[in-house]
Amino acid sequence: MAGVAQQMGTRMRRTRTLLAALLAVALALAPALGMAAAGDSGSFGSRGLRTYTAPPSTSTSPYGAAPMQRSLTPRQAPAYGAPGYGGAPYGYRSHSPFVSGLLGGLIGAGIGGLLFGHGMFWGIHGIGGLFGLMIQIMLVVWLVRWLMRRVFGLPQFAGSPRYARAAAGPLPQGGGSVPPSGAVPPQIGPADFDAFEQTLYAVQAAWSAHDLNRLRNLATPEMVGVFAEQMAEQTSRGVRNVVSDVHLEQGDLAEAWREDGRDYATVAMRFAMHDATEDRNGRLVDGSVTEWVSTVEYWTFLRVPGGRWVLSAIQQAR
Repeated sequence: MAGVAQQMGTRMRRTRTLLAALLAVALALAPALGMAAAGDSGSFGSRGLRTYTAPPSTSTSPYGAAPMQRSLTPRQAPAYGAPGYGGAPYGYRSHSPFVSGLLGGLIGAGIGGLLFGHGMFWGIHGIGGLFGLMIQIMLVVWLVRWLMRRVFGLPQFAGSPRYARAAAGPLPQGGGSVPPSGAVPPQIGPADFDAFEQTLYAVQAAWSAHDLNRLRNLATPEMVGVFAEQMAEQTSRGVRNVVSDVHLEQGDLAEAWREDGRDYATVAMRFAMHDATEDRNGRLVDGSVTEWVSTVEYWTFLRVPGGRWVLSAIQQAR
């Protein structure tokens, strides 16, 4: 009986060790997959009557867009089975790579201590133990970030040429159709794509500078409200996300339509950038100021007759 009990105890310890190891890896690696930039890697805003309808896929984004997470536009369709997405939208979740990375490092370090038999966080004994704990946490977080960038191969675009669109005509359209009302969609040409590209750069710059006044000239009040919330969260945590050296690499028109006297255009854009999060003293706490990262997003713009384009929605590509 004693031998059987000992074998069962050994198996349970091995099972717990394996589960703890898997959980530690998941918690440590997951935070490094996200980026911030303007919009905090979320999908929000309004696309008129098409807010809860997926924009067509394009060559830039062949798998389409993620569902809208947050919008002031009332939902017209039932909560489930919304056209274009095959289900209910995701709940809005504010993403903070700094907080998730820190918590992931804390929990990963604690589980690591359990795995090696030293207790949670390798044991804390007075001031010296606490100081050692902080060093261990920093080492774990640094190691995970380094592995993610070097081993798992986050996209890098160092030295890649700035995206240049041919002057002969507009970017290819991804399959948008004329709305059922029969309204003629707006014609999107080179000047419009120039405006979209410049807005991308201007929004990222204003986001990095926490310049809400500048954002009010570039986006709808709904978008500015979300940006303001995200900036307030950063300020409360004592950090700031800084996006620099943004380069549009490829873009194409997903759809363009006219609705209630307004023109809408949704564009898929792939752009590279340096994405870093700093503390109040300018010290790097997440991301990198030297390594390139790339993302694909759908940006929707609107304008009134005779007006200019402003940003009205951002959606992440699938």
